[in-house]
Amino acid sequence: MIMLLTKPSTQKIQGVDIYYEHYENPGKTTLILLHGFLSSSFCYRKIIPLLKDEFNLIAIDLPPFGQSEKSQTFIYSYQNMARVVIELVEGLNIKEAVLVGHSMGGQISLYAVREKPELFQKIVLLCSSGYLKRSPRSLIFGSHIPYFYLYIKRWLAKQGVLKNLKNVVYDSSLIDQEMIDGYLKPFLDDQIFRALARLIRHREGDLTPDDLKKIETPSLLIWGEEDRIVPVQIGKRLHQDLPDSRFFSLKDTGHLVPEENPDYVSDKIGEFILT
Repeated sequence: MIMLLTKPSTQKIQGVDIYYEHYENPGKTTLILLHGFLSSSFCYRKIIPLLKDEFNLIAIDLPPFGQSEKSQTFIYSYQNMARVVIELVEGLNIKEAVLVGHSMGGQISLYAVREKPELFQKIVLLCSSGYLKRSPRSLIFGSHIPYFYLYIKRWLAKQGVLKNLKNVVYDSSLIDQEMIDGYLKPFLDDQIFRALARLIRHREGDLTPDDLKKIETPSLLIWGEEDRIVPVQIGKRLHQDLPDSRFFSLKDTGHLVPEENPDYVSDKIGEFILT
């Protein structure tokens, strides 16, 4: 059977246009792919071809990232983003799915499975954020200042896409023009910087150890041992706090595990879900 990519689609959820790609494979387990902060579904470009024959895949651009709307009214809390994921999954008539979340997408996956555990049979965390507190009050206050978004834009411009990519991968030889263009594209729209100011304002802290210990959903954790964004110790701590979890780490691998080790990651996901 030939697997086909549906036309990239959008659905209006909570008044916001949410972009997603559906790699249809009827009758197969559904995987919901969630990206991290300052990223998009582009980060799964290397593992989608490795998984699409075995699974029904849905890659979502979380607001305000990727090609989803950069709304100036949406509340950019993790809980709200998790509800967007839940509403999209339910709107597609999917009764049961597996969440795959990278970095911030991992934390949103945890929020989603806490909110609706019956909808998600398993969860895969790839270098998931964890144990972060809410932004400092001074930063939250600053986000209300007119033109604060210009400071965000200036800071990100100073960092530059290439510098950021070198910070998230262990082997910088993996960085090519396609990767640079793919991660730069969402930031060509100035509206994202206004939305990021709102995200700073709305983002609550990550789930607490007590919250995590109540999540009984089977979890797979995969980490890069050279991760400079979310150190491997965070993964080991999540492994301890999540009651039914498996943990694997990769040598010579940084934060962007879906890009750096797509074969290993897709193999582990397949084993975890199909066994």
